[in-house]
Amino acid sequence: MTKELVINKHPQGVDIALLEDKILVELHSEKADANFAVGDIYLGKVKKLIPGLNAAFVDVGFEKDAFLHYTDLSPYAKSILKFTQQSIHQKQGNILDFSKFKVEPEIVKTGKINDVLGGKPNILVQILKEPIAAKGPRLSCEISLPGRFVVVTPFNDIVAVSRKIHSSDERKRLQKIIEAVKPRNLGVIVRTAAEGKSTAELHEDLLSLEKTWKTIQTNLSGAVAPNRILSEQGKTNSILRDLLNADFNRIAVNDKQIFSETKTYIQRIAPDKAEIISLHNNTNSIFDSFGITKQVKGSFGKTVNLPSGAYLIIEHTEALHVIDVNSGYKSVSNNQEQNALETNLEAAEEIARQLRLRDLGGIIVVDFIDMKLMENKKKLADAMEQFMHNDRAKHAVLPISKFGLMQITRQRMRPEMNINTSELCPSCLGSGKISSTLILEDEIEKNLNYLIMQKHKGLTIEVHPILHSYLTSGLPSRRLKWAWKYKQRIKIKPNNSFHMTEFKFFDDSEEEIKL
Repeated sequence: MTKELVINKHPQGVDIALLEDKILVELHSEKADANFAVGDIYLGKVKKLIPGLNAAFVDVGFEKDAFLHYTDLSPYAKSILKFTQQSIHQKQGNILDFSKFKVEPEIVKTGKINDVLGGKPNILVQILKEPIAAKGPRLSCEISLPGRFVVVTPFNDIVAVSRKIHSSDERKRLQKIIEAVKPRNLGVIVRTAAEGKSTAELHEDLLSLEKTWKTIQTNLSGAVAPNRILSEQGKTNSILRDLLNADFNRIAVNDKQIFSETKTYIQRIAPDKAEIISLHNNTNSIFDSFGITKQVKGSFGKTVNLPSGAYLIIEHTEALHVIDVNSGYKSVSNNQEQNALETNLEAAEEIARQLRLRDLGGIIVVDFIDMKLMENKKKLADAMEQFMHNDRAKHAVLPISKFGLMQITRQRMRPEMNINTSELCPSCLGSGKISSTLILEDEIEKNLNYLIMQKHKGLTIEVHPILHSYLTSGLPSRRLKWAWKYKQRIKIKPNNSFHMTEFKFFDDSEEEIKL
């Protein structure tokens, strides 16, 4: 599989497209004035405690207070509170020696929010979910700093290795390396990408994250809530950090500054990949050149067509997303069960892509074409799991129910990607109605009268073919009546490119007359 990253800078922000084998699978949008992105770290002020929800509302500077539930407090919440207060009161230029920081006892899982945040203190929090609809951001106190090979989690000394690394020998090797080089009071989670990496590469990644943690301490000194303490790096670098591997073969950018920043970042994290980035200098839009615009137009509508002729209907409600699979006009075989299976498998692959592309989250219910055989239902469920393997969002796929429905849950971190692919009808401008032909005839004559009063002669009127037929049919036709009335010859020509109610006037030199 080949992967390409296409970055389109425009006045409103940056759009980032991820292509796998030339097919658009992810589309990210980063606004120029974006705040409260997932991963951002804030100094917040607890505003309100809600014992009934076992949660708190925290002011982080958003128009609506952010939500912090007890289960997102982190076992080391008391340590975070103590660290926050000590760091705030540190003098400018000084930071705590974090290796000597005394970690407080863990809070109990079944505790109450009032026991931890009573007194409404300032607290260090991280954005867990971006603001969605009328809701403010969702917060977590489980601070994590992701690197390319490891993730640092302050206030504990735990070393954990990704379960996706299956070799027990490799797991032990990675654990020993990290335990030997990690600082005290900083926990480390070893990512899947660390498999096979050298001690030097892992240590360098860890040192970079330790430096980031010191930056947080420096920024906390003298800070007043609400205040952004650390911003997650741009989406481009975040995607590269998480996805850059041997499959990546191209990164195209249309902006010199982003090109320079991205190249510098790649040279730091993967010098061998520095040559894959290129600057797009073509006059055409970068998304047009890579065929992304066309894929977006064909992928974000209510109806999504499949190659076999089958199609998906995607509906959104407040509570969930519903996807209906409809059979197409091409038959794979004369066997109805086999046709249903083949269509469902094709639909499942597209649905997995749509979930990533639109970033759909929450509950997704899929109504596949009915199948009778249990083995076919299992094949479909297994295939859906496989198709969603590359999805970075946490998800779960349930087997097909007795009603023929598949339920999928998918983590929602930010507002779903929703692009309007329809355009206003040039005739009715979206109203669904156009002017009566009789009224249109009066409007054309009114403009004709005005032009003749301005001493224009040899006038030609171009109109839609249907309108041309209406104006030139009959005896006498409307055209002849106008010619007699204004005592000059008037031509009417059909133009297939015009919409129904469009008309233009031309003089005897065939130049358009602006009305």
